[in-house]
Amino acid sequence: MATTPPPQPPAPHATRAHSFNAAAAQYAANRPSYPPALFDAIEDLAGHPLAGSHVADIGAGTGIATALLHARGADVVAVEPGDGMAAQFRHALPDVPIIRGNGNTLPFTDASLDFLTYAQSWHWTDPAQSVPEAMRVLRPGGALALWWNTSALDVPWIGEQQLRIQQHFDVDAAGWKKAVRDSGVADPSGRLDFAHRRVRWSRRVPVDTQLANIGSHSAFLVRGEEYSRTFLTEERVRLLAVFPDGIVQEVYDVELLVATTF
Repeated sequence: MATTPPPQPPAPHATRAHSFNAAAAQYAANRPSYPPALFDAIEDLAGHPLAGSHVADIGAGTGIATALLHARGADVVAVEPGDGMAAQFRHALPDVPIIRGNGNTLPFTDASLDFLTYAQSWHWTDPAQSVPEAMRVLRPGGALALWWNTSALDVPWIGEQQLRIQQHFDVDAAGWKKAVRDSGVADPSGRLDFAHRRVRWSRRVPVDTQLANIGSHSAFLVRGEEYSRTFLTEERVRLLAVFPDGIVQEVYDVELLVATTF
């Protein structure tokens, strides 16, 4: 086994947020998608369908969620601040409009949207700005939907892997999972009344995809290739001990928060 490099201090928030642009192709090819049951839950909590609705997908990245919203029949426009991610989005979804921007200053008129969605991206906003902006652009009865794919830590191999990531990169996987479903974190002002749902799902992927998936997270990207390679090389050996056929069963809990405006 390779020698583990000494811990490094956590990178600044902005550095982590921008780290995805250089790895946009890796992100698009290896990150998990979302199950149909998630969108069923969004419609149930919102009280109206996505089909035919005016939807803005904020922090759209490479378009993983945007593509599914579009397939659901939504009239969707994407908003993405990053050069690399926006370029990958345009390559994947040339017929879906994308605007450069972020959730702190939304490029939409007042009361113009039925849904405002944030897939894996609300935590990159400042709720002191993004909450009032959401309330401004949503129509009465419109819905703000925030969701995150989180690793199912009760699955033994996943819990063990997340602990190793926590130790190697100085991140708190369990604390993060709790935070993303906490409406107080999503809106410290308490102006929005969030309902919470959890949707469990899984996918089977080759070991290389699993490693590339975790390697596309900001904790890896900001620490540099050599630091991450050490972890991923060792992790390959561990994964093949659990999955000798080379196919990994990833299990996720999508943590969903939905608030409607009145």
